[in-house]
Amino acid sequence: RSRGPLVTINCAGVPDSLLESELFGHVRGSFTDAHTDKRGLLEAANGGTVFLDEVGEMSPRMQVMLLRFLETGEIQRVGSDRALPPLDVRVITATHRRLLEHVKDKTFREDLYYRLNVIHIAIPPLRERRDDIEPLLQHSLSLFARAHNRPEPVLTEAALGNLIAYAWPGNVRELRNNIERAV
Repeated sequence: RSRGPLVTINCAGVPDSLLESELFGHVRGSFTDAHTDKRGLLEAANGGTVFLDEVGEMSPRMQVMLLRFLETGEIQRVGSDRALPPLDVRVITATHRRLLEHVKDKTFREDLYYRLNVIHIAIPPLRERRDDIEPLLQHSLSLFARAHNRPEPVLTEAALGNLIAYAWPGNVRELRNNIERAV
């Protein structure tokens, strides 16, 4: 699949009414602004990978639709009366939520959880990966210096020690933002 398309969507950043159309596509006339047929992201990822960020934010209705796709490979565009032929898409998801807790309190479907949880990769917070901080700092310094046409700063041992000791509650995003601000 490395030669196939990689399509991404942040499920939390799209209202539920639009998420269905974004993932599954729509046919002309299915709603007010549907002037033409539109392929959805799942169809666009056929032969490749779709990355669903913040999948834990999906509504129960969208969870059912995603589960059906995962089980059959079929999608039905919004407004269509028939399903398209099965697609071949690898699905990768991410969430900041503890989905198993949401399964227990019935806000996330158990069957979808187990369908998605084939390979689970837990990424600990940056404060638990202190050895990763220096390479991330160096990479960010280089990246932002080039982006802002500035000379690459050199960290003193004291500055590096302070940055490694810091808890980074905002994780890598906080680190990158601080480095960009400093550059």
